[in-house]
Amino acid sequence: MTSPNDSPPESDELSAERHESANIGIIAAQLIIMRIGWIFKTESVIIPHVLDVISGNAAWARGFLPVLNRLGQSLPPLLAADFIRDIRLKKRALIFTTLGMALPFLTLASVWWWLDDRRQPWLIGLFLVLYFLFFSATGLNQLVDGTLQGKLIRPTRRGRLLGIAGVIGSTGAVCAAYFLLRPWIQLPNHDGFVYIFLFNGSAYFIAGLMANLCYERPDEPPADRPARPPWWTPFIRAWHTFRDDQRFRRAAWMATLFMTGLLLFPHYQALAREMLGTSDLDIIWWVIAQNISVGIFSPVFGGIADRYGNRMALRIAAFLAAFTPLIAVLLASSWFPFSRQWFWITYVFLGITPVTMKTISNYTLELVPREKHPQYLSTMTICYTIPFLLSPLLGAIIDYIPWQVPFLAVSGTIACGGLLTFRMAEPRQIDNSQGRHSDY
Repeated sequence: MTSPNDSPPESDELSAERHESANIGIIAAQLIIMRIGWIFKTESVIIPHVLDVISGNAAWARGFLPVLNRLGQSLPPLLAADFIRDIRLKKRALIFTTLGMALPFLTLASVWWWLDDRRQPWLIGLFLVLYFLFFSATGLNQLVDGTLQGKLIRPTRRGRLLGIAGVIGSTGAVCAAYFLLRPWIQLPNHDGFVYIFLFNGSAYFIAGLMANLCYERPDEPPADRPARPPWWTPFIRAWHTFRDDQRFRRAAWMATLFMTGLLLFPHYQALAREMLGTSDLDIIWWVIAQNISVGIFSPVFGGIADRYGNRMALRIAAFLAAFTPLIAVLLASSWFPFSRQWFWITYVFLGITPVTMKTISNYTLELVPREKHPQYLSTMTICYTIPFLLSPLLGAIIDYIPWQVPFLAVSGTIACGGLLTFRMAEPRQIDNSQGRHSDY
């Protein structure tokens, strides 16, 4: 006979719902902390500014940033996709990859503190190496994070996670930029970068430890683990994925065209400094503007993705992002009065890019069953890395051609990516028509 105080056993469905809600909160908290740390290394402002300090405003050095960024985020994930797929607890991989993101910036903080004169030729090489190592860890981290979300969170709730992390993370990042980054970046001799790098690395370190709080059931080990294939096998598999899956191939072309916008990221702040005479203090307001826009766009595009599908969110984002280079051209010209005071509008539109990159990942997750998530996510990153091989060339010639030319060309390329969304499939419509549901 049961006691009246005994509660009925919790159903598996209710238990899964509660665990999913708890995991959303934990992953959101981790992403919020990483977002706050990320503002201290913004790709469009802080990092190119640091490299300009080291190299003496050399455009050729800035040209290496996008290609190292994308190579780091594409090659290591592609090579590690099988290994990550077979890890029984994905959260453990998330811990180590996040800690790996912290190490380069903690190292850079130590080197910057040790040097009095930062205009050292060897420091350019060290900075670029640490930059590549950081984005190698970031690429693995994003692959593991997407795989873990594909395992723990349903497709119709991933947009909610994007919105929560975006709003709160951007709010915290803006506050950190105003109260910490603003005074630090104005310290003489650029000594404030010691604190900037240290804060950044510490944020990733804390976020990495938080991943252990996720509730995750271990995956079943494969019944027959095959022998480790040759190192070139992932590249062949990526090519087969691109060649054989038409739905993925169309999405990859769209993502490739959209991501060309990142080629210009290091050059926006240099353009404003050269044409408008901006200062270090202007940088803070650009960082704040970009992060506020991320906080606004995250729930907007997350809501669109949950309600209408990720394809619709990508379409809107691509056409809006195509205006970014056009706005920079207008504001940096003599046609627009008070351009220096209004250049922050450029960074509002730049905030669309990180939100769209996450939406591309969410779209990719819906194309295939969960066991193929690492393969497809890593293949997507390698696809839209290809145009970044031109980044050093762009950096080398940008000082010798009218700056309007590359900006207008990139704007048109992004717009072409928006047009390609009209040929992309909507996975949810296909699932519903065939009576199937996405993996949970």
